[in-house]
Parts: sequence; structure tokens; C-alpha cells
Amino acid sequence: MKRRTLLAGGLAAAAWGHGAGAATLAQVRERGRLIVGLYEDMPPFHVKGRGIDVELGQALAEALGVKFAPLPFHADENMADDLRNMVWKGHYLGHGPADVLLHVPVDRPLIEATPQAHIFGPYYRERVMLARRVDELPRLETLSQLGTRRVAVPGQTLAGWLLIGADGGAYREQLLTQWKDGCEAARALQRGEVAAAAGLASELESVLAGDDAYRIEPLPSPRAPRDGWAAGLAVKRDATDLAEALQQALNGLTQAGRLGEIFAKYKVAWRPA
Repeated sequence: MKRRTLLAGGLAAAAWGHGAGAATLAQVRERGRLIVGLYEDMPPFHVKGRGIDVELGQALAEALGVKFAPLPFHADENMADDLRNMVWKGHYLGHGPADVLLHVPVDRPLIEATPQAHIFGPYYRERVMLARRVDELPRLETLSQLGTRRVAVPGQTLAGWLLIGADGGAYREQLLTQWKDGCEAARALQRGEVAAAAGLASELESVLAGDDAYRIEPLPSPRAPRDGWAAGLAVKRDATDLAEALQQALNGLTQAGRLGEIFAKYKVAWRPA
């Protein structure tokens, strides 16, 4: 997955993060900056220095009484690599680790497979969804109701794999899979190029929410994770006091309604994990 590099802020953060190890809360406050790992080019959570995770990182830093120092990075082959590069070791190219990484799946197998990291603080539940034009598809209880209509879906994603393999590959010929993410697929739907678009709930909502011409509903496939998955935070295993402070900050943002406001700003319905 190709991702964009932020300019000065990210470069400075990379310099601050290199060799930092597991920062304690006291060290973060003495430094005066919270170095936050952010996935590059992940709409609506981070694109060119803006997005939900950017504002969440800013809010967490503010709650700790320090400045926000973003450390954007390109996703590696798998989540274990990302945790190694951005949480507990640092990248061989010289950047990282961050004090905290956002958008980490709070998943028991991943937690058990990564003892070097502490994964916690679920703040959003993501799901694979399908958006459709109401005038063309008034109801869609099963994928077979698509008929031969074209569907936009980013091919190299969970949504793409689910649709490509659905019902024994019955829909492959009508899938347009060139899109990079669900946001691009949703825009193809807006332009009238397709009757439906699949992607993550956050992606589809950030483009289509509030327009009565479309409906966004769970992908009607038995293979799709019914309850989705939780996105949370990760710090190095022995950064105990920092993790506790971040969890308290996250709790405060949730209780004050601030977390929901951040999601709403990007037209995404906040789903507590």
C-alpha cells in the first residue's frame, strides 16, 4: 500500500522518535511532546496531515499537557512488522519508535503474538459495509440481488477479497477493483459509474453520509466479520504509566463527547468498541 509522507512535522517527529525506546510518562512530559505513530494515506483517519487519528492524537497529547508530534509512516507487510517498527524496536531505516501507535487492531491473537507491545484502548469499531443507490437497489438483503449491476470495491482489501470470493466467485465479472480504498469506490458510486460500492464503514460514510440517495449497510455475506473489529492504541510493553495516562485521557475524551465530535467532523458515525 503506497502512502504519502508528511513534511516538516513528520520529519521532526522521526528525529525525536529515533532511539527513544519505551518512554515513561515523566519522560514524555519532560520532552514536552507525545510522538504519535500515524498510518500514511488512510482516509478518513489520516491524509496529508488531516483526519480522525490526527485529531485524536492531538487531543491525547493535550490531555497529557504536551505538544503533539506526528510520526507518519508507510504500512509494512503485516501488523507485526508495524508494531516492531513503530512501537517496540524502530525501523531499520532509522525512524521510530513512536511513544504510541494509533489504529492498532485490539485482537487477542495479535496481542498474544506480540509480547513486546501493550495493545489497549479500543476507540472505534470498524466494519465492512456496502453502499448502494436507493433508486437502483431499493433493498439488498443478499448479494444475489445485485443481479449483473457493477460494484466498485478496492481489490486489495478485506472488502475486495470478500466480494471476489462470494458465492463461489459469482460476482467477479461485475466488480471494478482498481480503487485504492473505499473512499475512491464511494466516489465512483457518486459519479453514477456503479450501482454499489464496498469498503470500510468509515470510508463509505466519510463520502456518502447525509445523502439520502444512498444507503450504507453491512455487507450481506456470511464471511464478513459480523461485529467488525476494534481499533486501539499500542505502546511498548514496559511503558505502563504512559499507557495508563493515555487510557485515562481516552476515557475522558469519550465521556466528554469529544471523541464522537471528532468522528462526526469527518461524517463518520462513532461506534464504540
